Amino acid sequence: MKERTMPSLDEDLFPSTPGKVKIERTHTMNRQFYRCFASTSTMFLWALFLIALTASYLSFQSFVDPRSRYFTASWGGIQWEKQVRTSAQIRRSGGMSVLVTGAAGFVGTHVSLALKKRGDGVVGIDNFNNYYDPSLKKARNSLLINHGVFVVEGDINDSRLLAKLFDIVAFTHVMHLAAQAGVRYAMENPGSYVHSNIAGLVNLLESCKSANPQPAIVWASSSSVYGLNEKVPFSESDRTDQPASLYAATKKAGEEITHTYNHIYGLSITGLRFFTVYGPWGRPDMAYFSFTRNILQGKPITVYRGKNGVDLARDFTYVDDIVKGCLGSLDTAGKSTGTGGKKRGPAPYRIFNLGNTSPVTVPTLVGILERHLKMKAKKKVVDMPGNGDVPFTHANVSLARRELGYKPTTDLQTGLKKFVRWYLSYYGYNHGKPVN
Repeated sequence: MKERTMPSLDEDLFPSTPGKVKIERTHTMNRQFYRCFASTSTMFLWALFLIALTASYLSFQSFVDPRSRYFTASWGGIQWEKQVRTSAQIRRSGGMSVLVTGAAGFVGTHVSLALKKRGDGVVGIDNFNNYYDPSLKKARNSLLINHGVFVVEGDINDSRLLAKLFDIVAFTHVMHLAAQAGVRYAMENPGSYVHSNIAGLVNLLESCKSANPQPAIVWASSSSVYGLNEKVPFSESDRTDQPASLYAATKKAGEEITHTYNHIYGLSITGLRFFTVYGPWGRPDMAYFSFTRNILQGKPITVYRGKNGVDLARDFTYVDDIVKGCLGSLDTAGKSTGTGGKKRGPAPYRIFNLGNTSPVTVPTLVGILERHLKMKAKKKVVDMPGNGDVPFTHANVSLARRELGYKPTTDLQTGLKKFVRWYLSYYGYNHGKPVN
């Protein structure tokens, strides 16, 4: 929106000489005093008038144009509040109203669409940062808008924004997916992980604990918390005190922080340890995504291998299966027990693995992509650097199966076929060549 500027005031509004006041003929000194007083009074009144006029104008600008330079926040106003309320409206019996953080992200988009499709109220929040191409996030946002989901552009560290959202909508649940993702990027920009994954989480929990009623919280931890653990498959009861990356450390810290808020304030909290999520609308920084791009462009791909030449393996989990786990967690989350930040009794605290239970080596992943793309990859095999990656992941999901009814159904062959179909459609490739 074009920035509005304050119109210049006509100079004719200002008197060229002080206003004349009829006075009695008296002593010269008195006459000069009265003239001075009249002049000062008139200018004072004009000054008050101008201050009032300016204040009124700025208030009006803030009211009609939240993005004006006089109103620095990118949110607020009657129309904005209406969009929030409309998006949060529940359209099914027994439904929930959910605040989804990171709603324009990969998993956030899919979860928001699934919630909306079944009739729940959904309001998203996302800061649309440039960790990867923001245009992909904007495209996801357009998809959400087309399905009636309003995403607020803002940061979860903004306490005023969160307070406003909780004031407008009595959210029953929060699906916290906003985070600084990626293992390698932590070596370049460690502060972003502390800002989003720790400070942002605490700020969100503060808002939730003070809300009345308090919402139940489901949030995304990560399989990376298992770190250097060599016991497989990974179970929720395994040790998680040996993180291999700063990203993993912030997620582990998040688990300890959420436990504290559950214990002190009675917040119902469920942590989900995601295992290598992939699928349509995915993150460009993920290996399967960059492999697809490079293969189509005829560029070499880098395939890492572990110690002694062992192939790396991941428990690749299709996004639709992750969504089922997220919705199951929301549906089974017990209520928070606090009111206005005061705990009334114990509240549920749960942690679940959400994986596929079938690890696949990276070379096998590349082979599947080659078949779907009908192109051979130019592979460059190198030893895995010490950047925080782990050699393998493997989820034990028996607890999630028992408590959430979680059952992954999409194998990597099927999931990658769906991803490639989306990728070719979104980026306009045809037999390896971009479509103009």
